[in-house]
Amino acid sequence: MDYVSTRIITDDIKRLARFYGEVTGLAPTWYTDDFAELASPSCTLAIGSKRTMDLFGAGAARPADNHSAIIEFRVADVDKEYEKIKSVAGDVVQLPTTMPWGNRSLLFRDPDGNLINFFTPVSAEAIRKFEHSTT
Repeated sequence: MDYVSTRIITDDIKRLARFYGEVTGLAPTWYTDDFAELASPSCTLAIGSKRTMDLFGAGAARPADNHSAIIEFRVADVDKEYEKIKSVAGDVVQLPTTMPWGNRSLLFRDPDGNLINFFTPVSAEAIRKFEHSTT
């Protein structure tokens, strides 16, 4: 098995794809007016309109109703990323802070209220954990 993507369902796909493009620097690839993807070397963030979920079963997902998942991006320098995105980040939940497990993290919300964590491993143990892949 290979984990390849996370999909966010939204009522405003253009707004959300534009937001994620701005904060990640990844260009959305549009497959239809209702579906776009932002691909990084390790995973893909898919964004679909509510209409795409209706194909699977009406009501299977509710836009802007996430209260448990956090979308995480490892970045080279979380403090520099914050300076670049703070004008578009909107609702910042936590300014860059070094966490007890060794990551420096910035927690903010996308326009639909989904939590996003930009993090940089800073402790020796956290850095070792991510040595196998690149940012």
